[in-house]
Amino acid sequence: MASTEGPRSIEPTGRVLDYTTRFERFLEDRVAPIEAELATKGAGSSAVPTLDHDGRMHPAVQEAREQVRREAGALGFYAPNISAKFGGGGFSRVEMHHVEEFVYRNSGLGLGLAALAWTEGPSPAHEYLSPAIRQQYLDPIVSGQMSTGFANTEPSVGSDFLAMGTHAVKDGSDWILNGTKKWITSAAFSDTFLVTCVTEPGAGTKSLSMFLVDANDPGFRRGVDNPSMMNDGLTGELHFDNIRLPAERCVGEIGSGFALAMSWINWRRLCRGGMCAGWGSWLVDRAIEHAQQRTSGGKPIGELQAVQHLIAQMDLDTYQARATSLVAQAELDQLGPFSIPLEREAPRLISLVKVINDEAFYRVADRAVQVHGAEGLSLGSPEEKLFRVARNLRIPAGTTEIQYNAISRGRLRNKLSG
Repeated sequence: MASTEGPRSIEPTGRVLDYTTRFERFLEDRVAPIEAELATKGAGSSAVPTLDHDGRMHPAVQEAREQVRREAGALGFYAPNISAKFGGGGFSRVEMHHVEEFVYRNSGLGLGLAALAWTEGPSPAHEYLSPAIRQQYLDPIVSGQMSTGFANTEPSVGSDFLAMGTHAVKDGSDWILNGTKKWITSAAFSDTFLVTCVTEPGAGTKSLSMFLVDANDPGFRRGVDNPSMMNDGLTGELHFDNIRLPAERCVGEIGSGFALAMSWINWRRLCRGGMCAGWGSWLVDRAIEHAQQRTSGGKPIGELQAVQHLIAQMDLDTYQARATSLVAQAELDQLGPFSIPLEREAPRLISLVKVINDEAFYRVADRAVQVHGAEGLSLGSPEEKLFRVARNLRIPAGTTEIQYNAISRGRLRNKLSG
């Protein structure tokens, strides 16, 4: 239901300021020593991990990430996005924007990013886990003691959910799951997965359901790594071979899989706002510092108008996208950003946040490489890594083109109904 409250402020609240103050100390007191220890293991870094013989993230890097995640969970940093009644912080989307922006700006590409729930952490869909399994799964996922993943994409199915082949068939009170998922983040490492599958073929959006699969379930198998331009060794295949799932492993209700999958995807779309604002500001700061130190003809390159314009364009894109994100998420906090069903205005706003940030951050990262010149092109530099990240962002959680579809549908629908 839409909120009847007045317009929300887009300023950080007191609990956001408390969170960011404590998080800054956490980076210094706990994350920095873990990063220093990781640097001695010859496993690369969280930004540029060494890959093992299977093409997966080096186990030492993954363990460092998990250590940060567990410690963050113990201190209440990990899941401010989850409702307080389920053990999270109950933060609004505007509050989460400020948290995400702070974490990404102050962590850069370091291990501090693992302290805030990402795709391996609890999502709005997890709040629909059945009461029978919440203590076993939801509590440890929210506290960072257990990891999770989202298994939706298949070898020949991306945005067209209804064409997926993974399916579950009723057998008594249980369900038997079969199928394959591909390009799944943390496929090699997560303890559990939310799996979208067909339970009633031909029923449209009601044909899909979602189940929680435990990596220890008989019939579960991790497949090969799927190398990508991210080169982080995190993406791979999952196979489900006659996995028997009790009824309580169904997330929400049978037939609600499409809506639940969209709640997970919309969560990731909205997280673009704070992430891109944080990383964008970090890249702007780095570009300014480089322009002041790098010389050409005996003068800092920052005195060249061409470089000044690059930095101005980076700042412009970052500021505009950030402003859009805060205003749209304030509106969404009124509507309910993850309500099922969503208010009719919500999908357009969510897509606006994603596409504006994805496209703006791509331009920011591109210009950051340009300002840094050869250093920006060097493999492993923050600018080179974030340029690849920026290009990647325009496809997962719905391509740029899919966002345009949602935006135009929202405007046309509202126009016709008006």
